[in-house]
Amino acid sequence: MKEFILTQQESEKTVLVGLITPQQNEAKSNEYLDELAFLADTAGAVPVKRFLQRLDYPNPVTFVGKGKIEEIKAYVDENEIGLAIFDDELSPKQLKNIEEALKIKILDRTSLILDIFAKRAQTAHAKTQVELAQYQYLLPRLTRLWTHLERQRGGIGMRGPGETQIETDRRIVLDKIAYLKEELKLVDKQKSVQRKNRGKMVRVALVGYTNVGKSTLMNLLCKSDVFAENKLFATLDTTVRKMIIDNLPFLVSDTVGFIRKLPTKLIESFKSTLDEVREADILLHVVDISHPAFEEQIEVVEATINDICKGEKKPTILVFNKIDAFTCKQKDEDDLTPRTKENITLEELQETWMAKMQQNCIFISAQEKSNIDELKALLYNKVKEIHIKRFPYNDFLFSKYDESGEELQ
Repeated sequence: MKEFILTQQESEKTVLVGLITPQQNEAKSNEYLDELAFLADTAGAVPVKRFLQRLDYPNPVTFVGKGKIEEIKAYVDENEIGLAIFDDELSPKQLKNIEEALKIKILDRTSLILDIFAKRAQTAHAKTQVELAQYQYLLPRLTRLWTHLERQRGGIGMRGPGETQIETDRRIVLDKIAYLKEELKLVDKQKSVQRKNRGKMVRVALVGYTNVGKSTLMNLLCKSDVFAENKLFATLDTTVRKMIIDNLPFLVSDTVGFIRKLPTKLIESFKSTLDEVREADILLHVVDISHPAFEEQIEVVEATINDICKGEKKPTILVFNKIDAFTCKQKDEDDLTPRTKENITLEELQETWMAKMQQNCIFISAQEKSNIDELKALLYNKVKEIHIKRFPYNDFLFSKYDESGEELQ
């Protein structure tokens, strides 16, 4: 199948379109467009202009109002823009109407994420998962433009009287979806066997929002060479490595990053990859403390994990990464207004989260290798608790750290 949604054009100029609603104020909308711009950059596009409109709810016909569509059209024509990206998922009707109005290629957040996943997928397993999600997204959006999918199916009884090309294409896509699902079932069985073959070793899964430094931390902890880059979704395939602290062996897995409005179909197709999260004994939830919306990112990840694990609560360590990049605005001593998240200091954040999470919280810099020994000590004691329950006869082996994380002499 040809690359679907985006072509391989370099540096394609694009405009970004979003809404300000009663549920999403202007600051939040601009923050979402910042992330959409990062997604566009990751996909190879160059955002040159943003359009925001205040509406109570998305226009069911063109997402934004008629006047805003005309404004976007004028800018697109004047500046030779070839792509417009909308921050929410568009219905087939909206997509069709916007394409007719702007006469350029239209993407929504979902199709953009799918395109990035398609480019990032390296293994046959990841490619199959992405292709399934693409076809599921494509199915309700079929038009007569999709006649390239396959030659007309021939044979007696294979085409009913008066069947249109779009009906043929829909049948082809449904057949392809069924085939890909069967392929993934086989992969799921293979992955399940692999996990069983690891025995009863304690499993630790790195989870978190995309681009928070999970792969960098994985490389640091396990001395591995997992691909890490300052782009969204640098990691799609789960990597599992054995880690040993002192005399305690356990497994560490790096998983795909989460994001706001992550397509449901993508979560479904990546089921076998996300099984590493479901079957983990301990979660290392990595957070980018330098990101202005890190608290919302924590909520997004926790909601996704809750969905994956069907509400099962797992032992979790919050790892606040990138303390070297953390900055805050200085607050004057005579300023009596309450602290905000823009001017709270790192020390105050540490005290707040340490009080909230007790011993399940740590602040590090994977890039600068700050507080990594403290993280290992914390991880050691958490793994040790589970390991002793599974292998009680081995408890005499553990002697490196006491319960507070201090190294024994």
